[in-house]
Amino acid sequence: MNWNLFKKEMRFYFPGLILWTLVISLLIALTMSVFPTFIENQSKVMGMINLIPKSALEFKGVSDIADLSSVLGFYAVNNVLYMMVLGSIFSVVTSCNILLKEEYNKTAEYLLTRPVTRNIIYLTKLQVVVLQVFLLNLITAIIGFISMKFAKNGDFSLNSFLILSLYTLLLNLLFVSIGLFISAFVKKAKPITTMGIGLVLFFYFLFTISKITVSASDIGYISPFKYVRTDVLSDSFGLDPWRVIYFAGISILLLFVSFKYYSGKDIYT
Repeated sequence: MNWNLFKKEMRFYFPGLILWTLVISLLIALTMSVFPTFIENQSKVMGMINLIPKSALEFKGVSDIADLSSVLGFYAVNNVLYMMVLGSIFSVVTSCNILLKEEYNKTAEYLLTRPVTRNIIYLTKLQVVVLQVFLLNLITAIIGFISMKFAKNGDFSLNSFLILSLYTLLLNLLFVSIGLFISAFVKKAKPITTMGIGLVLFFYFLFTISKITVSASDIGYISPFKYVRTDVLSDSFGLDPWRVIYFAGISILLLFVSFKYYSGKDIYT
């Protein structure tokens, strides 16, 4: 790792990290602040929810209405949108542009003339993105935990909460590897933010379609969202080894391929 490059990149992306963390944390806190009111008027709210088509509820991430009466179940339903979708967008946008920005800002020639190899550049930038994503997940998880503590109507499983948070982190890191993979193979230097966001939304769309349409259920297996367990109230909920292998295996493979390709890529200067 090149320490000077690491500090430079961290300073460059730090404002974005702060903004995304504040937005997601605020959304989580505001959503969980509604939970006590939801419980107080549970019978009325449940009656209204029962009028909503099941497919619409599943699109939102509600597979069992009863889960909403638990603070952890309520958190998990909303976590799907906030941390899994927004967190993945942050991850892929940051990783998509961290390599390419040297080319489209025309600073690649200066960087590559310094006493630092492409391998070091790649690995340093990878560490920057991983640290940013880890900090985003850590801070928002802490905010989520504190919010549940204030809003709870009973005890909840800390172990299930931590496992859910770990699944979210693994998902976000997978999108980091996807972003670096895409950026390594882009030949024309340009920001690819829109492509990264579109990819996350496309995968989430496939995931939701597979949940609400029986005939399209198999399509969901294309999406990484499919492999994240959110059924936190299930007795069998846990960290499944094969799911961890899925996320870690694909992430490592994409990072290895992009690392090897970037090492010999013609850099636009």
